[in-house]
Amino acid sequence: MAEEQDAEGRAAARPLLTDLYQATMALAYWRAGRAHDAAEFELFFRRCPFGGAFALAAGLRDCVRFLRAFRLRDADVRFLASVLPPDTDPAFFEHLRALDGSGVTVRALPEGSLAFPGVPLLQVSGPLLLVQLLETPLLCLVSYASLIATNAARLRLIAGPQKRLLEMGLRRAQGPDGGLTASTYSYLGGFDGSSNMLAGQLRGVPVAGTLAHSFITSFSGTEVPPDPMLAPAAGQGPRVDLAACVETWLERVCGHLGLGVQQPHRGERVAFVAYALAFPRAFQGLLDTYSVRRSGLPNFLAVALALHELGYQAAGVRLDSGDLLQQAREVRGVFRTAAAQFQVPWLESVPIAVSNNIDEEELARLAQKGSEVDVIGIGTSVVTCPRQPSLGCVYKLVSVGGQPRMKLTEEPEKQTLPGSKAAFRLLGSDDVLQLAEEPPPQAGQELRVWPRGAQESCTVRPAHVEPLLRLWVQQGQLCEPLPSLAESRAFAQQSLSRLSPAHRLLEQPALYQVALSEKLRALVDRLSARGAL
Repeated sequence: MAEEQDAEGRAAARPLLTDLYQATMALAYWRAGRAHDAAEFELFFRRCPFGGAFALAAGLRDCVRFLRAFRLRDADVRFLASVLPPDTDPAFFEHLRALDGSGVTVRALPEGSLAFPGVPLLQVSGPLLLVQLLETPLLCLVSYASLIATNAARLRLIAGPQKRLLEMGLRRAQGPDGGLTASTYSYLGGFDGSSNMLAGQLRGVPVAGTLAHSFITSFSGTEVPPDPMLAPAAGQGPRVDLAACVETWLERVCGHLGLGVQQPHRGERVAFVAYALAFPRAFQGLLDTYSVRRSGLPNFLAVALALHELGYQAAGVRLDSGDLLQQAREVRGVFRTAAAQFQVPWLESVPIAVSNNIDEEELARLAQKGSEVDVIGIGTSVVTCPRQPSLGCVYKLVSVGGQPRMKLTEEPEKQTLPGSKAAFRLLGSDDVLQLAEEPPPQAGQELRVWPRGAQESCTVRPAHVEPLLRLWVQQGQLCEPLPSLAESRAFAQQSLSRLSPAHRLLEQPALYQVALSEKLRALVDRLSARGAL
């Protein structure tokens, strides 16, 4: 675990990844003698993203890693001194140097949990000055991670459980940190892997990738492999000149397809042979560099059949342009006839991968019944979240010194819910927020609640009550091991499977209800009336 944390730590946020006003408030708190006041903040969002009815909570692991390593270095303090008033008391900077996460307690939804508006993703308590300083980095770590995980979950719901989804958006991401976050949390949200090697190294995300058009176009066709010989897959028998074997097979393939042997591009074929020599057990052809029908397919089949003679099985093909759905059907048809013609049954089921600016609409088309596509690579549409580029999480003070605090504002939507709270999921009903001091709801017992935004209360009788917020960090100490990324991914899929079909709809879903206990609603009304005076 320590080695894993060290590796992940290289990608962790640093204390000064924050806004200046956190430092100015810290100084003001300190000057007011309030640095050590006990305080609690909640991190939540106000609206579900993408017009949907749910979000997935993510980023907790990064937050815990950040908190446990939190410490202002001398260079950090010197920089703060350069941007704060020159007459700032040096004792303030000594206070900052002594800060660490040992006084911080965190309750949170487990990563991969379904999350809904107003329900805390994180509850952070500790000394007022310190937990105020944590606002921006925690928002930064949670908001984008949860947005990406939710976006990936939507794409998984569209694709269905059978299609293999690969995230390929590193080159389109908003910088290196955004790329690593997107690769990590698209996997949590339901993707099967990523092209991002750093996500594989640091986070354990399965990595995948083969070759690009540049590899193919780099070959003119005149190149001669330094060693064209390939041993049989079983390891016994003489080595065979793969390039020569491919040329023999090309004649048979072209005859079957009704093509002249000069039509397939020689440079593409030489590139395929070079790749097959390097990866005989994982050969995959990129078919659309020149022409899928007249070049990519015959060249792939010639190499695949030559490999087959030696006991190898091609891993798949990829299409990266044109009408992907139609081309996949045509390619599958050719594979079926070739499998029968050359008596190679596995050719029928060679995986077909597609990529090329695939968005939700195109994904739905590729996932429809009868589609021959097996693997779908998505880049821009998963890492940039074009339908909604921000989740809009907020981090709000709910209590100081054990006394509830509430923000009223001129916009009702931006009012906060006061007090330290507990959250429960009521099976057969909705989520309910209540004050932490209240006894938890009981399964089978009636409970009067106030749905948010409603003018009247209602009575529910939950069949099952599930506490949502778990204690992860207490006074800086980890309370239980954090789940692995793979475990959180499995939990996310389990959570989504429990969501009703009406709430899983991606367009015009039924809204998931979050309600307040009577006691919390009464506190809101009381503080609202007091603030209006």
